[in-house]
Amino acid sequence: MHKGVLLDTSFFLRFLNERDPLFANADGYFRYFIENDIPMYISTISIGEYCVRGTVDELPLRSLKVLTYNIDHAKRTGVFANLIFSNKGRLKLNERNIIPNDTKLFATADVEGEVAYYLSSDGESQKIYELLKQLDSPHFQFINLYNPYTSVFGVLPF
Repeated sequence: MHKGVLLDTSFFLRFLNERDPLFANADGYFRYFIENDIPMYISTISIGEYCVRGTVDELPLRSLKVLTYNIDHAKRTGVFANLIFSNKGRLKLNERNIIPNDTKLFATADVEGEVAYYLSSDGESQKIYELLKQLDSPHFQFINLYNPYTSVFGVLPF
């Protein structure tokens, strides 16, 4: 079985709104992952974020594996948060709290051995990931939803 992808809240906000400019990219990734048996994961953290404006029954949970935030994730979050806070002067973020959920989701992706990718449309989150990549060696790759799956995975569109 292939390594999987952790989908963040921004992915679902795009995927579940056909009028969103990134809907086609989100839909393309979703179909690609299903067609290629790449497991898709969602964290309970993202479910909580999504439920601020949506409902859990809107999420495609039958196609997803749910990851519950746990002690191992929390320990790794502490390591990541320490690195980020110690180097936050190197980040050019638009008014944003660093810790809350981005760092927790990154830690979840990093700890879960079956996760190879983290898919998001959040550019600020990607800045945090890029800093982590310089300071540590996260065990996953950040994929920006603005880049279609065909360019990320080298697939020719037909």
